[in-house]
Amino acid sequence: MASAIAPNVRDLVTGTGAFGPAEVRSMLDALGTDASLHRDLREAVRELESQSDRSPATAVRLGVCQYLLGRCKDAIDTLRAADGGALALFHQGLAHLATGAHEAAQGCFEAAKKAGYDAAACAGGIATSLRAIGQSEEAARVVHELGDDSSDSAEYWVANGDVLADSGADVADVIDSYEKALAIDPGHPGALFAMGVLNDRLGNDEEAEASYEKALQRYPASVGALINLGVLYEDRDDFAKAQRCYRRVLEAFPDHPRARLFLKDCTASDDLLTTEQEQKQRDRLDHVLSLPVSDFELSVRSRNCLQKMGIHTLGDLARTSEAEILASKNFGETSLSEIKDMLASKALSLGMLSEAVVEEEAFLEPAEPSADDQETYAASISELNLSVRARKCMTKLGINTIGELLRRTGEDLMECKNFGVTSLNEVREKLTERGLRLRGD
Repeated sequence: MASAIAPNVRDLVTGTGAFGPAEVRSMLDALGTDASLHRDLREAVRELESQSDRSPATAVRLGVCQYLLGRCKDAIDTLRAADGGALALFHQGLAHLATGAHEAAQGCFEAAKKAGYDAAACAGGIATSLRAIGQSEEAARVVHELGDDSSDSAEYWVANGDVLADSGADVADVIDSYEKALAIDPGHPGALFAMGVLNDRLGNDEEAEASYEKALQRYPASVGALINLGVLYEDRDDFAKAQRCYRRVLEAFPDHPRARLFLKDCTASDDLLTTEQEQKQRDRLDHVLSLPVSDFELSVRSRNCLQKMGIHTLGDLARTSEAEILASKNFGETSLSEIKDMLASKALSLGMLSEAVVEEEAFLEPAEPSADDQETYAASISELNLSVRARKCMTKLGINTIGELLRRTGEDLMECKNFGVTSLNEVREKLTERGLRLRGD
């Protein structure tokens, strides 16, 4: 399908030919498989936006495409001035849904259904709006009213899976409903996102990641899929990809709170990973410096001179200047050259560490808690009501009680990947509420 529509996306949007659900769907399929068409779509939108005297029909094309690009607020304003037809009303509902205006979205879906838009798609939108405002039973009623007549609709099976999940139905039944949707439309973003969430909860990270990535091939990108995929990328230390996910959300919704916080944490975690890599390099250097000079082939004269000077390791040599070596009796230029070659083989040189100062930091062990504090310290970490991300890091660090947490410093917690500044501040706030603090604070 992408090859048939690829040369004509701009003409499809700016032309005067048919522009209905079938054309929008074919454009979505093409955009999901050919990244070069994104530029054509953006250029077509700019062309329509430059027209000062747009017809209602042109407003429909522009508003739908603005929605596909994630510009939901612009889409709502444009579609309000459109022809009032089913396509305009349905996409106006989708744009309202994306911005959290659930009651407005419900009204648009109801109007689109009356205007002749696909009943299952409208019912799915209405049900999503109702579920978002806590009316799960009413959402279930809307879906069940569709009946068997909609059994060939992917939208119906997605909505059915959603209400089943809300009702606490067996996971197998929920998955079966989404799989029926994907059998009809393999790229349905709603079904793929739902499958991603289910696999995420079951700990099937690879399957969840694949579902989210496939869901994002269909325009517009799902905010939920971007956020969840970003977290999965962080879990495997792919911070660059995670940051791209969060930035894509912020491009459409600059004030999105979770995306802003997650991007901040992700950036901090990336910095921490860099620090960890630097530590590994220091560890490798320490290993080299600890190598004994007796492991290397040296002349008897050089070996004896080093022994008399109390030099036993490469680190000892790296802390000794050339002048100090030459000041030793019987240590001449030949032996000096021999020592330099040995150090060079390990990327070291004489005196390179002669000015380094090693400082040892003294840590004070916390005082033994009083009898009155024992109960508080023994309490489960769950009593702090931490966020999912913070709780996950507590588990990775083996912290099960408040007392175990109090024995950690902020730096200790930051060693856990994905535990950023925001999570650290959250832990500190929770402890402060109880009159407690981390070690070293």
